[in-house]
Amino acid sequence: MKKNNIVLVGGGSTWTPGILKAMTTHLEEFALNKVVLYDIDEDRQEVIGEFAKILFKEEAPDVEVVYTTDKNIAYTDVDFVFCQMRTGGFNMREKDEKTPLSLGVIGQETCGAGGFAYGLRSIRDMVEMVKEVRRLSPEAWILNYTNPAAIVALALDKIFPEEERILNICDQPVNLLRSYSKLINHDVNDLEPVYFGLNHFGWFTNIFDETGKDRAPELKEIITTGGFKPVDAEQRDQSWLETYAVVKDMLIDFPDYLPNTYLQYYLYPEYKLSQLNPEKTRTDEVREGREKKVFEECRRIVANGTARDSKVVHNDAHGDMMVEVAASIANNLRKTFVVIVKNNGIISNLPNDSMVEVAASLGANGPAPYAVGEIGTFYKGLIENQYAFEKLTVEAYIEESYGKALQALTLNRTIVDAKKARQVLDALIKDNKEYWPELR
Repeated sequence: MKKNNIVLVGGGSTWTPGILKAMTTHLEEFALNKVVLYDIDEDRQEVIGEFAKILFKEEAPDVEVVYTTDKNIAYTDVDFVFCQMRTGGFNMREKDEKTPLSLGVIGQETCGAGGFAYGLRSIRDMVEMVKEVRRLSPEAWILNYTNPAAIVALALDKIFPEEERILNICDQPVNLLRSYSKLINHDVNDLEPVYFGLNHFGWFTNIFDETGKDRAPELKEIITTGGFKPVDAEQRDQSWLETYAVVKDMLIDFPDYLPNTYLQYYLYPEYKLSQLNPEKTRTDEVREGREKKVFEECRRIVANGTARDSKVVHNDAHGDMMVEVAASIANNLRKTFVVIVKNNGIISNLPNDSMVEVAASLGANGPAPYAVGEIGTFYKGLIENQYAFEKLTVEAYIEESYGKALQALTLNRTIVDAKKARQVLDALIKDNKEYWPELR
């Protein structure tokens, strides 16, 4: 089995230790030669990088570990790029959440106005990253987890139409599958999903077990009667517990399919707005929770020189997914994953150029998506509206168009009012003057 060279872009992220732990856990399926952590924030990178060296010394001593802020070192001679950028860091995430809320619309990291702002920031750095990777490692697979994945995926498809080795993925379908498996006391690896939609905007139509039985009806009944929690509820912040709880409401109102949790922002915008605190948002919760806990633990591990006693650093759904996707490509395993691909008839009554999120088998030649066929009027209408928002957002970036940015925000179901959209857009332009193109 070939030993792979990996670069993890966003090496200073709080998610990085979990990905690194997943790498050491899955060495038999995904052999490693070298792991490089790359970040532009040297201080964050050093904490995680020193932790990485200890972890691999103890669990995979034959693997070389490097951390760097030099893109030439990071992108040279790599087989896989694991990308999880956060352009602007938590300071800009805070503005994405608090600025819209101050103006009376939902402020959320990837949805609505916040997702729009984050998307316009992410596109620039993602395009630069792809160009640099292709300069230094022309054959590398780029596995992108950078948010908002829907906008990023569409932008990369428009700007690099000939690219065949970029795969955009999200861990929320995996998180949901793990949570479903716990509800029915079943091994998640024996469940086969059928899924359709856009990123953070989709539904599971079926969940088949190894016998071919569809477990979705059973799951709907369990959730509508007993509620829904994430599989790792004890490790989640309160806002995530509330997010999963609203799945019950969505299923009661729209019982056809099992919904992605993020749909609540679009289906219940007034309710969700009433539940959000403009003074303390998810960013504050992460800073005080996961951010603090992960960095404190990594510093403790570095000071003690061992990671063997850590109960904080473990491979989670995010890390497992990234490594398992890479392994399926590297070893042509043809395993099924929910991924983001160009529609091209997969969902027959949606635009061919939309970037849809569907189940696909994944091998050496990339994803082979499973056909979905026609979808119902309600779901088609919701998706077409959201896709129009995403497409106009990307066009606003490429064309530097204020008009298209305004159209995008006016269409978004979390805003819908054009006067509000203009007010929000003007405020976000001020927030993002260092990151966005000048919109004219």
